[in-house]
Amino acid sequence: MSRRRAAEKREVLPDAKYGDPIVTKFMNCLMFEGKKSVAESIVYGAFERVSKRTGQDPVRVFHDALTNVRPSVEVRSRRVGGATYQVPVEVRSDRSQALAIRWLINSSRGRSENTMEERLSGELLDASQNRGSAVKKREDTHRMADANKAFSHYRW
Repeated sequence: MSRRRAAEKREVLPDAKYGDPIVTKFMNCLMFEGKKSVAESIVYGAFERVSKRTGQDPVRVFHDALTNVRPSVEVRSRRVGGATYQVPVEVRSDRSQALAIRWLINSSRGRSENTMEERLSGELLDASQNRGSAVKKREDTHRMADANKAFSHYRW
């Protein structure tokens, strides 16, 4: 990280099919080894599955899933006088979005379906209905922050 100045945020272009920049960010995080077309086909295929299963707009289901997974507080380590405390802090909106995307992708990779399309669509449906391992990860994070509320005066 640069000490001189903060890096400027680059805006991502909206994706080709739905025109949503958050879908593009999701694709970029899903991408392996620069293979954008593979990530694109996985995301679009998962969206097709979601729209067939629910009959709703897949982008809306995707945004519902993201809002259900986004954390509002997290714990950060703070060293005070030789002891390390887990201090609960509020999460910035861009970081909470990045965490939600990362948790959705990791939990969909950990599922047991055959193809990544099936895993991603299943995880998106679960997260939009407030269940699944990504939502559990958010709840665990909130529970940890709630348990360490006593150290909130160490916030910086």
